[in-house]
Amino acid sequence: MPNTGIVKYHVKLKFDVDGLVEKADIIGAIFGQTEGLLGPEMNLNELQKVSKVGRIEVNVDTKSNSARGDALIPMSTDISTAALIAAAIESIDKVGPFQAKFFLVGIDDIRAIKKKIIVDRAKKIVQEWATKTISEGEEMLKDVYDASKPGRLTTFGKAQLACGVGVFDSDWIILVEGRADVINLLRAGYDNSIAIEGAKIDETILKLTDGKKTVAFIDGDRAGDLILKELQGLVNIDKVYRAPPGREVEECTPLEVSEILKDVEQFIKDRYSESHSPIPSNVQQIRNSHRSEHGLKLVNGQEPGFDYQKDNGNINSIKNSHQRQESSNLEGLRTTPSSTALSSSTGNPISKEDEEVISTVKKVFQEINETLEAMVFDKSMKKIVKIPIPEILKKISNLKDGNLLVLDGIVTPRLVEAANKSGIKYIIGHRTSNLKKPNPSVRVQTFSDIGLISQSIRNS
Repeated sequence: MPNTGIVKYHVKLKFDVDGLVEKADIIGAIFGQTEGLLGPEMNLNELQKVSKVGRIEVNVDTKSNSARGDALIPMSTDISTAALIAAAIESIDKVGPFQAKFFLVGIDDIRAIKKKIIVDRAKKIVQEWATKTISEGEEMLKDVYDASKPGRLTTFGKAQLACGVGVFDSDWIILVEGRADVINLLRAGYDNSIAIEGAKIDETILKLTDGKKTVAFIDGDRAGDLILKELQGLVNIDKVYRAPPGREVEECTPLEVSEILKDVEQFIKDRYSESHSPIPSNVQQIRNSHRSEHGLKLVNGQEPGFDYQKDNGNINSIKNSHQRQESSNLEGLRTTPSSTALSSSTGNPISKEDEEVISTVKKVFQEINETLEAMVFDKSMKKIVKIPIPEILKKISNLKDGNLLVLDGIVTPRLVEAANKSGIKYIIGHRTSNLKKPNPSVRVQTFSDIGLISQSIRNS
């Protein structure tokens, strides 16, 4: 094979001929009977001219009135072309005037040995590097590696729509068609996308995009046209991006996704500047945790439960702020109006039991937040049971000795009624809903009342 070609595959064949033939006959049959069969660009002569096929090697063994042997064809085409040519040679049924049969033995990737050498060498390089690297170098590598990690996949709303964690904090949203599209955008560094999951737009999408800049990134096919038409009828789309014609978003490489969306941040910033509203950068801000479905605000701009020891610049002010907040919240447990944070208020001084309740909630907040679970504690603040939110009404009705209920969810009138029947005196959750008539036997608070989240959402 000419020096300009790099052999990738060896196509190995065997043949049987019912007559005495020579090498030239076999080679002539291979070239002659495959010519024009797969089109002019696939002719062996043409492929040899462009160094895609090398010199065909043939071995012939003649016995009495028959011949058999093998042929080896070196090729530098792709595997699909090599397979097509092998199949074409297998179709040869005559060599000269004699009946013949060719069959494929196999296609060997001759780069496999080279690959093994490369892998073995790479392992050795890594081992040498590991023995010489100092701790500072390891930290630098870890920082670079963490920066390259894709964002975390999660779900949103009752419909459990696939999304990146950035949708909870970002001021702009990317709407895509399916879960695979969300994953592909995470690989490209965009963690603020959400899947609409079908042509029927869920009401969750309408709520999420309300008041936010919205970008649609749709497949480049006919189905994408239909989904886009449905979207534009229900959602205020600020800008539309499409995958290349005939392709889907999930089929695009991260590089292609970045290229298509390269101007999206500038576009959003321009839109925000028109309305005199600042926009925080979202791309590449991969979060480790997200807020609840209702978008609760963070304490001092940090995730709930952040590490105070790591915030060297603000640690003193944060501690002082939290000390003041705890003091005010202890008083709030007694004085908060029943229509908002506290469903019943006696007006009495704070009891030891109230302080124990607040202390217990603060201890378990990190454990229960974003788990969609609830915990029940007895009067000694010992945990009795941990319950998934969907089963809470059924489970607490059968509980005894319960005193405190802490849940990663919404406090509803039905929950207060069930808790009252089982003897529970305190309920702490993310927010309340429709608590118009306070129950004098059950005291209701939110995590924001205790200072764990800066603001909760209430429905009167």
